[in-house]
Amino acid sequence: MTAVLEAAAAPGTGRRAHLRRAAAHVLLGNWAGTATVPSRALYPHQWSWDSAFVAIGLRHLAPRRAQRELETLLGAQWGDGRIPHIVFNPSVPLGAYFPSPDFWRSSGTDRAAGAPSTVETSGIVQPPVHALAAWLVHLADPAESRRRGFLPRVYPGLAAWHRYLASSRDLGGGGLAAVVHPWEPGLDNSPSWDASLARVEPAPRGSFRRADLDHGSPADRPTDLDYARYVRLAATYRDHAYDDARTPHAFAVEDPCFNALLIASEHALAAIARVVGADEEAHRRRAAAATRALLDRLWDPAAGVFLPRDLVTDEPVAGYGVSGLVPLIVPGLPEDVAAALTRTALGPRFGLGRVHLVPSYDLTSREFDGNRYWRGPSWFNMAWLVHRGLVRHGETATAGRLRAQALDAAVRTGFAEYLEPYTGEGRGVRRFSWTAALALDLLQSSGDAYESSGDAYESSGDAYEDGAPGGTPGNVPGSASEGVPGGEGPAR
Repeated sequence: MTAVLEAAAAPGTGRRAHLRRAAAHVLLGNWAGTATVPSRALYPHQWSWDSAFVAIGLRHLAPRRAQRELETLLGAQWGDGRIPHIVFNPSVPLGAYFPSPDFWRSSGTDRAAGAPSTVETSGIVQPPVHALAAWLVHLADPAESRRRGFLPRVYPGLAAWHRYLASSRDLGGGGLAAVVHPWEPGLDNSPSWDASLARVEPAPRGSFRRADLDHGSPADRPTDLDYARYVRLAATYRDHAYDDARTPHAFAVEDPCFNALLIASEHALAAIARVVGADEEAHRRRAAAATRALLDRLWDPAAGVFLPRDLVTDEPVAGYGVSGLVPLIVPGLPEDVAAALTRTALGPRFGLGRVHLVPSYDLTSREFDGNRYWRGPSWFNMAWLVHRGLVRHGETATAGRLRAQALDAAVRTGFAEYLEPYTGEGRGVRRFSWTAALALDLLQSSGDAYESSGDAYESSGDAYEDGAPGGTPGNVPGSASEGVPGGEGPAR
């Protein structure tokens, strides 16, 4: 038994100890030497926001390994500040995942973007949850973080990442970051992108091979037509050297979730700046400005939800996607807006408390599909974000019920990638890393309630919102030891 597993094996045989051990087994099995893969089979490389979520959970088992997760990702950062959405493991065969490194050609990109020459990456990005993750990891063991100089090491890269998004990606000129590919907001085939994708000429049939269908049912995955359009967008961006100003973006959207995470992470970056002696107020000013822009450009009071904005048409994207609920996490969000978002979450469109977790798309819509990836299934990372937002705004009873659902579903489904909202059936791959990691974080916030009851949960209070430092139940002396061993080699 490795050090991570020993740290996870809290005394006792109750539900908490069982969940901790099971989640630790998942994270241990998906450890690839320097970082955690989302899934050994389907996703055999390091993914950007996956690693941030993994670090948030892993901090409760081994804070130093959580630090290393983020440090490895930042080691692949580009010179222009972007954090790529995939860092490729060179020992994994090219055919194991598509698009593979020979598609992205990052190391041969025009040096103006500053792609690293020693590691292959993709050229697009994912939601900026990294600074929030870094701050929470620091708070898990501040003494160890200070001893290793964790925050001084990651702060420059995180600040550069935010500068890139605030400058090169402000394609609409309104103070929000734009995504230029449906993979960037993380909600790949959401119906929210259907109209924008419809204007994209698909890549030729036969010009690529989908490796994802080797590991999942076609009924659960994006369609071939969707994928052909994804490939076209990525190839166009690549062929323009990933230059945001020069690329003729057929897809450019201001997404509520992406920008809400940028704002939350900007607040976390302010806290980090305070610790490392940098300009804290500059980050708070940027967070405040981005919050105003989010409200001005994406809030729809009549709909009671935040709507993406299509920058090609300069029009809001109608519909109810889970992305529109995520701004609940934003510090300083007006209470009337938070109350409206909560009503929308509890209403018929998302059915919070009446279906499993938080559906990724409107339950009442013709486009809803409870099995197909982001067209309706409930994802654990979205539940974690909505839970965090509910706690922030004092909706502790609703948050507690959602937390209870997530913890029960994680164990029951073997840490499934996502769920069918009505049946609660696990879909996608099992032993999914962020499901295990975020279950650990939710378990930590539940106190003894998870052990004693499946219905009544107490509020975690400020300790959860602020990331309670050190001394948390289950943390054991020595769990921060360097290079916690264990886990298999990279997937092949």
